[in-house]
Amino acid sequence: MPFGNTHNKLKMNYSSEQEYPDLSKHNNHMAKVLTPEMYANLRDKETPSGFTLDDVIQTGVDNPGHPFIMTVGCVAGDEETYEVFKDLMDPVIEDRHGGYKPSDKHKTDLNADNLQGGDDLDPNYVLSSRVRTGRSIRGFCLPPHCSRGERRAIENLSIESLDSLDGDLKGKYYALKNMTDEEQQQLIDDHFLFDKPVSPLLLASGMARDWPDGRGIWSAVIFRSSDLLRHIRAVSPHHLSISLWQIESLFKDRGHEFMWNEHLGYVLTCPSNLGTGLRAGVHVKLPNVSKHEKFGEILKKLRLQKRGTGGVDTAAVGGVFDISNADRLGFSEVELVQMVVDGVNLLVDMEKRLEGGDSIDDLMPEQK
Repeated sequence: MPFGNTHNKLKMNYSSEQEYPDLSKHNNHMAKVLTPEMYANLRDKETPSGFTLDDVIQTGVDNPGHPFIMTVGCVAGDEETYEVFKDLMDPVIEDRHGGYKPSDKHKTDLNADNLQGGDDLDPNYVLSSRVRTGRSIRGFCLPPHCSRGERRAIENLSIESLDSLDGDLKGKYYALKNMTDEEQQQLIDDHFLFDKPVSPLLLASGMARDWPDGRGIWSAVIFRSSDLLRHIRAVSPHHLSISLWQIESLFKDRGHEFMWNEHLGYVLTCPSNLGTGLRAGVHVKLPNVSKHEKFGEILKKLRLQKRGTGGVDTAAVGGVFDISNADRLGFSEVELVQMVVDGVNLLVDMEKRLEGGDSIDDLMPEQK
């Protein structure tokens, strides 16, 4: 692990009060939920693979906050993390996902035929779009906790499975360790490859260990980071649903299934990505709407979020924003993409109004 105290058994020689982290200046979901009493009750527990409470919270301890987003502040090291540490995870999930309760059940809908209006986004304002989602393979630890051997086994399993794809999904696997820096950077700039692990959130969580060992890209369609399969398509949700079904079938044929349960949906490392793991992002020109005093309120009511086109740590350039769904859990895949389609169309209508000097008061959305 990249940090020193999490697996130190000698820490049990010290009281819970002595080991409790200083969260007085922190602003993340974990820091809002964790109390000294909760820490005392959970600190000596661990999952079957050995993931501890200090492992869970370390990224939130090391990163007090973020200037653009409310971070979660905790991660899972394996599928069992969400059960063993549910006293912490359940309220974090409820806080992050708009009141999603431990008794709630997630719903899935990958039928792109149920999506309406996805082909009529105005190309004069919408520059590009993409849909990504994530899957984790049951029986392996998640990226913050997997060993080198696990990561390499998952890489080999992925190559073997993906080699069976045909048609427009057929491709080739390229290991990061065999790429030049220039080749990697070009793929990053084109938004096909995950960025190099320089984020303090990734580094503190342990997800960047042994970089770039066991990481690579499958053509420009699917890439993987440790055992987390990232699926990126610069095409329609229809292709996404078909290829996800095919990929899952290939893994099941080899005795492996994806982590899923009826409460959390698809299980991923960060609680923010539970459920669908889906992010539908649209690069859209909004130089006027973005200057409106109610821009943030509009996005919140539409259940959307904004970031720069270069990622979460970047600002908009030339009034171009990356607009995406804020939710992952509690809504189906189709519902989330529909929110983005409807929301972006409304934002474009607002932009056109403001360009002509007209009011947008009658276009203000209601809370969804």
